[in-house]
Amino acid sequence: MTEKDTIQDKLARLPRRPGVYLMKDQRGKIIYVGKAVDLRQRVRSYFQSAQKLSPKVRALVEKIADLDYTVTDTEVEALILESNLIKEYKPRYNIDLKDDKHYPYLRVTVQEPFPRIHVARRVEKDGARYFGPYTNAGAVRETIRLIRRLFPLRHCRGPVDPAKSGRPCLNRHIDRCLAPCDGEVGEEEYRKLVDEVLLFLEGKQDRLLHELAARMEEAAQNLEFEKAARLRDQYQAVEAIREKQKIALTEGGDRDIIALAAGEDLGCAQLFAVRGGKLTGREHFLLTNPTGEDEAEMLAAFLRRYYTHAGEIPPEILLSGEIPDAALLEEWLRGKRGGRVRIHVPQRGAKKDLARMALDNAAMFLEQEVLRQRARDPQAALRALTEALSLEEPPCRIEGYDISHLHGEGTVAAMVVFENGVAKPSDYRRFRVRSVDKPDDYASMRETLSRRFARLAALRDAGEPPENMEDPFLLVPDLILIDGGIGQLNAARQAMEEAGYNDVPMISLAKEEELVFVTGRREPLRLPRNSAALQLLQRVRDEAHRFVITYQRKRRPGVRGSLLLDVPGIGEARRKALLKHFGSIAEMRRASVEQLAEVEGMNEAVAATLYEYLREEDRT
Repeated sequence: MTEKDTIQDKLARLPRRPGVYLMKDQRGKIIYVGKAVDLRQRVRSYFQSAQKLSPKVRALVEKIADLDYTVTDTEVEALILESNLIKEYKPRYNIDLKDDKHYPYLRVTVQEPFPRIHVARRVEKDGARYFGPYTNAGAVRETIRLIRRLFPLRHCRGPVDPAKSGRPCLNRHIDRCLAPCDGEVGEEEYRKLVDEVLLFLEGKQDRLLHELAARMEEAAQNLEFEKAARLRDQYQAVEAIREKQKIALTEGGDRDIIALAAGEDLGCAQLFAVRGGKLTGREHFLLTNPTGEDEAEMLAAFLRRYYTHAGEIPPEILLSGEIPDAALLEEWLRGKRGGRVRIHVPQRGAKKDLARMALDNAAMFLEQEVLRQRARDPQAALRALTEALSLEEPPCRIEGYDISHLHGEGTVAAMVVFENGVAKPSDYRRFRVRSVDKPDDYASMRETLSRRFARLAALRDAGEPPENMEDPFLLVPDLILIDGGIGQLNAARQAMEEAGYNDVPMISLAKEEELVFVTGRREPLRLPRNSAALQLLQRVRDEAHRFVITYQRKRRPGVRGSLLLDVPGIGEARRKALLKHFGSIAEMRRASVEQLAEVEGMNEAVAATLYEYLREEDRT
């Protein structure tokens, strides 16, 4: 029996019941997971006439070698099972959150006698309170720092036993912990602090301020002035944070507002968290869309994916558009929350305005991500560069050049190579500039390009073909990029004309304004900052700069004239004496052995060694 016969046999036996189906490829790997109210009808729809399927769904069906299914009692059970299987197997063709395994949560260990707060990467059924997930790990860490500054919870891990009183850590001495380990605070008092943290994370600043004011007054009446002062500082800090909440709804309550913008293969969901009638948090999530589903299906998939592991579920969820199975999702969320949940699309008022704002943000983030992906695509960047520079064809081989020196000493140059938009380190080369005695980037660039093309020009003039086509010096680049402005470009162009390669396109990229100077054009090009072409040029330029600086630092560990220390017989005293006498390494190169020996502390043997060393430097 063939694979197709096996699939057809299974299709014929599919029940007309709710459940989950799994599509597998030839290796038995699950490539798609779906749910259905009627398994027979839904699964068989994939194997209808190919003309009725979209191109991306046809691509999925062509890879199906086997299928399996699980029957459930209800649609809600099918939805839960589908979400869990997608999370477990991460099928290639399912809509899914990008990199959601990295999304952090804030975890408050309320199940412990003396809770603490920290970052968690997954939600466990351990009794702790979870907030998130969040897409910005840096913002999560900043939130923890803020909370620890406002609320002196313990930082240490493990259980706390006040009976075994120990020495408090530094956090106690800087008022960042109440030191339950030393018995300085009881469990009841510490729990009040934890409740304040929870109110803060829930966005209930008004209620938190009321609690802090009451505790502050109680402490003052009990003559606990240090405690009252600490509570006053907390009150003022929370009040300042509340004032930063610029957006407020006319109605109170807790709700999530979710909007989705969809592209061809990618979508972005924007989530606004409203707590107590104020906008307390914003997160955006990127979704993959391998089978080209519409926005409604993507939004529904995001809700299933997000709320499967969300730290909290509000009683109201506002959407930017209608979704399929809204009633089913409501039923599922009610079961998870243990209370009422309403999903709907606002039609007017402040809620609609917030939904529109969320949609605008989602569209903006999606556009930025698409541009970033295009910039990371080497072929797209090359095409954009070809158009921007009006080249006849994409520059498959790009060479970038940069010059570096340390206070005018030890000038070096570097050549980096990008092939098909990707760095090729095996073709990188370094140069020690020989003809320049003082800082002169123009002369250094002329020498570097002259030496780079000298062998190739010699072979061309002799009419001999290059023998080793893997030698980077025997290949003609499609584009040369110089780090610098019009002066560096003109110097490089002069060297190329002398070598007979003035037909090779050359440009330079100036820092700060990122202007692109092109030979033959009077005015520089100003490419958009988000241009894939500019970002490719920046990568080449930055790589050349990194490579030459690394070489410079390797040769000059940070001390002027430090290469002298590599000469046998020369130490720190002789190095200083030589530099004081000659002024620079360049002047030493011009000196004879006798002149070197005349320097205080030198002798003829060391002078002869230095003389040969400097000549060897010139030959490299």
